[in-house]
Amino acid sequence: MTRGAGRPRWSGQTTWVGRFDASLRSFLRTETGSARLVVLATVAALVWANVGLSSYESFWHTPLSLRLGDWELARDLRGWVNSGLMTIFFLVAGLELRRDFDIGELRERRRLTLPLLAGLGGMLVPILIYLAINAGNTTAAGWGVVMATDTALALATLAILGPRFSDRLRGFLLTVSVVDDVVAIVVLAVAYPEHPSPPALLTAGGIFAVVLLARATGFRYGPIYLLLGVAAWVAVSVSGVDPVVVGLLMGLLTYAYAPSRVDLERTSDLFRLFREQPTPQFAHSVRAGLVAALSPNDRLQHLYHPWASYVIVPLFALANVGLVIDGELLARAVTSPVTLGVVVAYVIGKPAGIILTSRLVTVLTHNRLRPPVGWGAVTGVGTVSGIGFTVALLVASHALSGPALDEAKLGILAATVVSAVVTWSVFRLAARLPAERRARALLGTAEEIVDLLVPVDMDRDHIRGPADAPVTVVEYGDFECPYCGQAEPVVRELLAEFTKIRYVWRHLPLTEVHPHAELAAEAAEAAGDQGAFWEMHDLLFEHQDALGTVDMLHYAEQLGLDLDRFRDYLAERRSVDRIGEDVDSADLSGVSGTPTFFINGRRHHGAYDITALSAAVKGAFAQAKLRPE
Repeated sequence: MTRGAGRPRWSGQTTWVGRFDASLRSFLRTETGSARLVVLATVAALVWANVGLSSYESFWHTPLSLRLGDWELARDLRGWVNSGLMTIFFLVAGLELRRDFDIGELRERRRLTLPLLAGLGGMLVPILIYLAINAGNTTAAGWGVVMATDTALALATLAILGPRFSDRLRGFLLTVSVVDDVVAIVVLAVAYPEHPSPPALLTAGGIFAVVLLARATGFRYGPIYLLLGVAAWVAVSVSGVDPVVVGLLMGLLTYAYAPSRVDLERTSDLFRLFREQPTPQFAHSVRAGLVAALSPNDRLQHLYHPWASYVIVPLFALANVGLVIDGELLARAVTSPVTLGVVVAYVIGKPAGIILTSRLVTVLTHNRLRPPVGWGAVTGVGTVSGIGFTVALLVASHALSGPALDEAKLGILAATVVSAVVTWSVFRLAARLPAERRARALLGTAEEIVDLLVPVDMDRDHIRGPADAPVTVVEYGDFECPYCGQAEPVVRELLAEFTKIRYVWRHLPLTEVHPHAELAAEAAEAAGDQGAFWEMHDLLFEHQDALGTVDMLHYAEQLGLDLDRFRDYLAERRSVDRIGEDVDSADLSGVSGTPTFFINGRRHHGAYDITALSAAVKGAFAQAKLRPE
């Protein structure tokens, strides 16, 4: 790929728009799109029920059974959606929490304590409020309705209304809401079973024991886990317990890890063999190698998350939200302890429980345990957690019936709308604060997790920008990598936009796919030996399609370098050890591909277009202002 040599050093057009998003931003974007479909499905269900309630109910009560000999598993369509398809939704929720636990914020286990307790507090306070309002009534049995947060809708609402640069805020909400989901599903299984069958539960327990044993031995054949999961789902379903718990447990048991460079190199070798001998056998080996390089968690999220977000949750809303909203229901709801209990518990109880518990833990531990975000953001997490839509409807369908169920549904809808409006108000108020106070309110002062394990060395690393810059951007790159070439004008634009950042280049030549990458890195170091590293860096990216030995000598001559000294440096390979140190540091920090960016020691996940990198840098500037000198 050739670029015009006349481009100014610190400028350039961003031509790449981010084709390879990491799962974090992909997850957020999927949830945002899903929220629109859920709203449409909710409106459709309400219109359908109010135009023809009998057709709505008769359709969703249509029986559908699975029969094998004398054995039969029968449910109506609504039951298959609620207990069948929703199992996949909870599988995705479990996968995302497991990913955060393995390679996200929660890999430091102490960071799990506060959101775990906040999640429990955010359940206990709403339950107490609901029970207080429904004291002495049979509807008190519906206390489980107000426990859980709808993870998908809450994340979507946060993505739309919350600050653009805080992944920690999203992670905090995810942990709190999934804690809610886990406990709610356990409560659903224990408090609201239908004709429980101990033998079936024991069978399900035995199947999960087999899953744990296979997992402990490193067994990774996916179809077997699928069969075991289906068998566990059937056993739990027959037991009378809602089988959605199976999806959540399977998700929590599924490892997440970043692909290693060794696995990627092995995949490249397999592809090279296929290129030389394009046979079905080698094609199968390449596919198997590609699959093996990714964690089971990544593969399952890629497979199921779009279905859960774009099909299952909207279909669940369509099947469950339909109720006739008329004067009679509204009149009952005004005084109904069920509706009032649900609305007050979610709108007031949820944020109160989360905020007060977080504050109490912070005070009692003398700030050793504190939220990963500021208190304004904690308030936003509390208010958005009042969106209990999906799980609340699921629990309500088990805990209540008749008019009480309709009143609960109306309360859930009202609480969802009000909680979203209150969340918008919280972040709107935060946005009007002065810059430093806004940063403190949203970001807080908790320590960042450092992903870059080898810190920047001013005496060794190649650096552009002021030495005392508050924000440091480190790139691991490969001069022959086309994606590094596409990112290069973005980096130039970033440096032009932010004058107070320090940019660091580290080598990661992917020699198994880029045969000239090692030579290009050595040529850059040879130029650096004569004080012209960045000039050579720029030329190499401007001429990525010409990186042979003759080309390197031509570039050295173009830069006015001492050619004999340049040739000797290359011939003696004096930079091999230095480049190897960069590669080793990449391995230590879990870098397996190029380009990979770190911003103030924190790995940047997602797109590396100017919008994404600028947002990350702005967040780093805001966070840097809060650090003590």
